[in-house]
Amino acid sequence: MAAKEIRTDNAPAPVGPYSQAIEVNGTVYCSGQIALDPKSGQMIGNTPVEQLQQLMKNVDAVLAAAGLKFENIVKTTIFLTDMKAFPDVNAAYEKILKGHRPARSTVEASALPKGALVEIECIAVR
Repeated sequence: MAAKEIRTDNAPAPVGPYSQAIEVNGTVYCSGQIALDPKSGQMIGNTPVEQLQQLMKNVDAVLAAAGLKFENIVKTTIFLTDMKAFPDVNAAYEKILKGHRPARSTVEASALPKGALVEIECIAVR
């Protein structure tokens, strides 16, 4: 198994001992993204939907570094600190993906890194 690290300056640098993404046999496993601005490291947005807008830009940047697009995503996991945000986050997520419908799980977490309200990780296939 040959694992290739995917790295870009257009998404936030990892805040721990992990990679933005790893590719193995044409499958890209993207670490969770939160709404950090890649340049300043500051959280963008005060609501889950506002944060979703930035974190999906981060996901897009990581996928682009691997030569992929949202259409290559086959599975996402969404973490929310408050499941009451689900309807609004779901609508915004659907709009961003423009009809692409990967498999998905959504779970509530008591807390997320850096005080984020939403985090998304994904798996994409070349």
